[in-house]
Amino acid sequence: MPADTAAPALLTGWGRTAPTAAARLVRPRSYDEAVSAVRAVRAGSSGGSRGGIARGLGRAYGDAAQNAGGYVLDMTGLDRIRTIDAEAGVVVCDAGVSLHQLMEVLLPLGWFVPVTPGTRYVTVGGAIGADIHGKNHHVSGSFARHVLSLDLLTADGDVLAVPRGAELFDATAGGMGLTGVILGATVQLHPVETSLMSVDTERAAGLDDLLARLTGTDHRYRYSVAWIDLLARGTSMGRSVLTRGDHAPPEALAALPKGARRAPLAFRPGRLPAAPSFVPDRLLRRTSVGLFNEFWYRRAPKSRTGELQRIPAFFHPLDGVPHWNRVYGRGGFVQYQFVLGYGQEDALHRIVRRISDRGCPSFLAVLKRFGAGDPGWLSFPLPGWTLALDIPANLPALGPFLDELDEEVADAGGRVYLAKDSRLRPDLLAAMYPRVDEFRALRAELDPHGVFMSDLARRLDL
Repeated sequence: MPADTAAPALLTGWGRTAPTAAARLVRPRSYDEAVSAVRAVRAGSSGGSRGGIARGLGRAYGDAAQNAGGYVLDMTGLDRIRTIDAEAGVVVCDAGVSLHQLMEVLLPLGWFVPVTPGTRYVTVGGAIGADIHGKNHHVSGSFARHVLSLDLLTADGDVLAVPRGAELFDATAGGMGLTGVILGATVQLHPVETSLMSVDTERAAGLDDLLARLTGTDHRYRYSVAWIDLLARGTSMGRSVLTRGDHAPPEALAALPKGARRAPLAFRPGRLPAAPSFVPDRLLRRTSVGLFNEFWYRRAPKSRTGELQRIPAFFHPLDGVPHWNRVYGRGGFVQYQFVLGYGQEDALHRIVRRISDRGCPSFLAVLKRFGAGDPGWLSFPLPGWTLALDIPANLPALGPFLDELDEEVADAGGRVYLAKDSRLRPDLLAAMYPRVDEFRALRAELDPHGVFMSDLARRLDL
């Protein structure tokens, strides 16, 4: 196989749960090497092998980019930015290019990525495959909405140029790598004049207060997110710190020291020491997280407007701590994210109350508003409320508890995010994703031998 091939490796998602054994890593460094790799996987699939799946920087929390006993194509070797149209704000790049790379190159030119999640260490291919969303979904939608076209390597070894709006494009956006290997993409960018954010912060006393503030004023902001205290109970249930903002205009820099005004588009992410390799499994428990949540809520201003923050601090604060996922200990953690449509606020209240009553020690819990849904057949967002929370994986009886939440989400017409999932039951998938049968039918047509396969695909019968 004309690509870097490693010995069988143990892989996990960012949550460090559900490890994959004996996956064989292949690292193509060109389109031709990727084609050769997929053709080799296809030849093996005809003989009963377990197929292959593309993998980027490993930031999917669950088992989407794992493939026990099969091949995993490490796409980070395809990392070229091919062309930049600095007038139109369009970039053509390989799928292994990270959002961090794009920011380093494009911010000095006055352009920003159209959508970014809570980490900039995701690849463009992964951003399309998971159809990632960010703090601006209520304004800008998900990442694939800004992709003009993509190059897709199919199961038969062909490379197709797939334009936005095509059926195969919509199946690939959010398709978790199961329609083929994304090799590259053409992406429309967002214009900016500085690398600073103008940020407003306020506290919400409870869940009703938070929803009212978001409903009434979110339209004023391009970016919006609320940290929510899921251990608070009673009248304080759902108390939150709401942070919203937009890219700062040049005149906002007048408040900075003269030296800081000389490079308005500079991109300078900070970096703290890495999390230790060993953290006691019982560090994050209800008492310790409760103390943290109390401190975090109290230290936030009741109301502050126009604070200038750098892009990394506003969008990616955890990226400044390498390997921050280690703080959950050897057992790892589950990142649970669901969305409920507008009109299902009672169901949202019930779920938040159940999480609070259960005492789930989550200190990274955020709530956002989604705007119009996206065309991807398995794209996660729909118009409504999305809540994401982290939970130590060794919490007693966590599996049955989350199963019950899944059922409540499905009954309310909501869904869980596949890019963060490692445990959803397959019988609930159709209720959450109405086009899943169309997706399966297209997969069967394009890939009858199961060339593209992952642990998630096997678990959910995709």
